[in-house]
Amino acid sequence: MAAVMEGPLADLSSWKPEACSIAKAMDLIGTRSAILILREAYYGTRRFDGFASRVGITDAAASAQLRKLTDAGLLAKRPYQEEGKRTRHEYVLTQMGRDLLPALLALMQWGDAYLQPGPAPLLLVEEATGAPVRVEVRSATGKEIALEELGVRLNEEYVRAMRGARDDA
Repeated sequence: MAAVMEGPLADLSSWKPEACSIAKAMDLIGTRSAILILREAYYGTRRFDGFASRVGITDAAASAQLRKLTDAGLLAKRPYQEEGKRTRHEYVLTQMGRDLLPALLALMQWGDAYLQPGPAPLLLVEEATGAPVRVEVRSATGKEIALEELGVRLNEEYVRAMRGARDDA
């Protein structure tokens, strides 16, 4: 079973997915270290040394990934200074970084279901009630949508914007 490709997308050979948002996201966060740095930011890590040690990467790799995620707008650098020491920077999630949370939680949920030999090592719960939290695909009406019920169509706003960009060139 697959998603239902609609309109001109029905013939997969007739369109090229150059503007694919999944590909663009993977270009930005598609490395193990980038994903794990984001995991650590969600868990509250803010300082360079914490990212490098908890992710298990070299300082050079941590520096490169933190710079990439900061330049892209997922993290922001904020200065801090401990008494008697020089000013350093900590890394905090931006709204863009926070908005990526459901995607990473879905990846965790999938890993729990298919890659763990036993129970999941961590549980996602609503802090106030302890109720389990899941990531699901739902329509705006609240109905859970299975893959074969998912329609994929061209966004007319995107098509108009691309036409306008071509006309302006």
